Amino acid sequence: MIRESSRPRPDWRQKCETAGLTFHTDGAIPYWDETVRYRFSLAQIENDIEAPTGELMAMCYAAIDGLIGDPGALDRLGIPADFRPAIAESWRLRDRDLYGRFDLAYNGRGPAKLLEFNADTPTALLESAVVQWQWLEDLQAVRALPAESDQFNSIHERLIAALKQMGIDRRLHLASMRDHEEDGATIMYLADVTQQAGLQPIPIAIEDIGIDPRGRFTDLQDNFIRALFKLYPWEWMARDAFGQYTLRRPCLFIEPVWKMLLANKGLLAELWRLHPGHPNLLPAWYEGDPEAARLGADFVRKPLLGREGANVEIRLRGAVAAATPGPYDGRAVLQAIGPVFQNQGQTAILGSWVVAGQPCGLCIREEQGPITTNRARFIPHYILG
Repeated sequence: MIRESSRPRPDWRQKCETAGLTFHTDGAIPYWDETVRYRFSLAQIENDIEAPTGELMAMCYAAIDGLIGDPGALDRLGIPADFRPAIAESWRLRDRDLYGRFDLAYNGRGPAKLLEFNADTPTALLESAVVQWQWLEDLQAVRALPAESDQFNSIHERLIAALKQMGIDRRLHLASMRDHEEDGATIMYLADVTQQAGLQPIPIAIEDIGIDPRGRFTDLQDNFIRALFKLYPWEWMARDAFGQYTLRRPCLFIEPVWKMLLANKGLLAELWRLHPGHPNLLPAWYEGDPEAARLGADFVRKPLLGREGANVEIRLRGAVAAATPGPYDGRAVLQAIGPVFQNQGQTAILGSWVVAGQPCGLCIREEQGPITTNRARFIPHYILG
């Protein structure tokens, strides 16, 4: 794993915007950054990233049966009582999941370690699936990268194949919050994928979803919503006024409600409880658990339902060495510090994608400082050797 300088394409902004990545720059700060790139060997991808990702996904699936049947575990995860039967029913019916992203600590040596699983509404999909692939092809075309270089990236093809297997009846509504540029770009990308899968995509703002007298979801044309991809977290739906209607299975949800068990950083503690010492896990316990004393004075504190690095603390020798603000409070997990890649003051976190449970791609987010937030830059990668 090598961090290299890279000459940006002269028309990189236009290329990003044509692909739908309109938020490539935040003011003067780049989000998409191709002034650097990461190089991996094929062995690193296959042995240290792809294979562990598949194993982590299998561990997550296997954990669900035990979590559903364990009221104590559901209490620890903070799963609302009224959602528990719906979760169990959704898992019993094997409602299909579409995609997710494992965030991994990896420095090019030794096994990758799970930092967290973005199981419900992961971002950086468009740039991972499309924009960095175009970057690779463009650099190969001008011989800025060898023709034999490759990329760990079959996300686009896997999404099309997965949607064809979801049991969707012709139309798929795709919802996100209104006036959220990044989420909107993800929805438009998935609309394109949906069309390529032979289905009719219908983008809609989450605020515009209606409910008829029988509790069925409707769109602005009063069409029934029979399948809904929602880029909106389940824990938010659970506390919304209309969240009660989701419990009646009014439509096929993507992601399914059982993803609530995985889109929760309590999963880190539950996996460690089930697989202590696993090479791809970091020791983790719920805050307040006496066993957490095993971490010593160096650890990371993460809220159970935090997002984008908010309200994270890194403690060294018992003192707060770094922290981020945010709106998330309440219970947390404590996790050992992972072997993240650091170079020239930059910290890089690997995002390993799964589609329909299968590993299929990689993204890298880089930030100056030890905590990755929504200010992190997206860095493309390639494989050689």
